[in-house]
Amino acid sequence: MNTSAPVETVTSGADKAKLAVAGLLVVAAVAAYYVLGQKDLWLRVLALLGLLIAAVAVFFTAEPGRALVAYGRDSVRELKKVVWPTRKEATQMTLYVFAFVFVMALFLWVTDKTLEWALYDLILGWKR
Repeated sequence: MNTSAPVETVTSGADKAKLAVAGLLVVAAVAAYYVLGQKDLWLRVLALLGLLIAAVAVFFTAEPGRALVAYGRDSVRELKKVVWPTRKEATQMTLYVFAFVFVMALFLWVTDKTLEWALYDLILGWKR
């Protein structure tokens, strides 16, 4: 039974404005790259990267950005709890998988040849 409370998200007007500004900065970054088409490439890339970095910075000040950072931290924390297999265990499991695949391929090949023989040679009488 799941006893956790449902998640409620409350977005304020300031968060919505920050997200809108971040979106506009992304659009401005792409527009600046093309508007500066006649300028040097380094200037266009610098304008693009500068505006994109500003958009990311504004995004991370809004609630969805903070929630994304919290999710990343939680993911790293959970990843540290994982018990990874040893090299020996990983090698053994890999060999088990290869052996199973080989046995299944052999079984399917024998089944295919048996059905081919039964259908074409015995029932239909087609000799190759």
